[in-house]
Amino acid sequence: MNSLERVKAAVAFQTPDRTPVIAQVFGHAAVLAGVPLEEYVRDGKLLARSQIKALRHYGYDAVFALMDVSVETEALGSKLLYRSNCYPTVQSHIFQNGFDLDTCRIPDPQTAGRMPELVKAAGILRREVGDDILVVGCVLGPMTLAVQLMGAETALYLAIDNPGRFERLLDFAADVAIRFGSAQLEAGAHLPIMFDPSSSPDFIPAAFYRELVLPRVKRVFSALKRAGCEINWLHTAGPVETILPYYPSAGVKLANIDYCVSLSNAAETLPNTCLNGNIKPLSFVDSNPEGIAATAERILNAMADRNGFVLSSGCEIPPESKPENISAMVSAVSREPFGSL
Repeated sequence: MNSLERVKAAVAFQTPDRTPVIAQVFGHAAVLAGVPLEEYVRDGKLLARSQIKALRHYGYDAVFALMDVSVETEALGSKLLYRSNCYPTVQSHIFQNGFDLDTCRIPDPQTAGRMPELVKAAGILRREVGDDILVVGCVLGPMTLAVQLMGAETALYLAIDNPGRFERLLDFAADVAIRFGSAQLEAGAHLPIMFDPSSSPDFIPAAFYRELVLPRVKRVFSALKRAGCEINWLHTAGPVETILPYYPSAGVKLANIDYCVSLSNAAETLPNTCLNGNIKPLSFVDSNPEGIAATAERILNAMADRNGFVLSSGCEIPPESKPENISAMVSAVSREPFGSL
């Protein structure tokens, strides 16, 4: 099996030749390649080349056309602060003082902000790896984009004070995700992962998620599936136990599980959904290869009777992570009983 076949087999609960392993390496690829992070997130060609170098170095099962969580809001007009070897941050939110969605247009992925560079990266990666390696793009979930457009406090006050207007904002954010994700698929990505950290139960109650966010997540995934998305992959950070039961109705086929969530509990809640996770991301910085290997072995043993599993980190592997720790996670799958098949 090649990497794409391996991941698709796991998602379909078939038996792969070994457990797939996906290191969520984003900015770390720039560090590994000796590229300034602030240039990596602005240059699709540089991003793609760095991702290919990281793939060759580690030998995992996916590459990422992924910059940061402010691509969409910048394309809509938010002002970002770029600092040396850091991800950009929003300096002023385009909707922080209000918005008129009747006059606001969905950004064109071919011309708006850094969107064209991310689309370019997806195309380069697909041409480089074809259908051998999973090529992953990225869209923000509707709740996360709403927060990126308004700021967290302003968005939550709007949801409380004017829920109808907030729902219109979520609908707009979903439309942005559909158009941007579709452009990535057209360029060659096999799927865009939906990053939705602002939907975490640490940030909004489960009932809020069920009533307001879930219908928009479902709409985005349905539209992307029609556009050719291979797998609906959702990442929501934090203690997601209270919203996991909603994942199947949203159309989630691959669920990233953070380190603070029990994989066995998640597997019980989602018996028909492929899981990926859940090594603590910070451990790739402050642990050692032996510690990572032991954690990976424990996870693999716990998931040994479940074909629907992908070994991974619980979230992004930090840019400053030790390469030997990432290699230890990747190597762990080769020590499985069926790893040599």
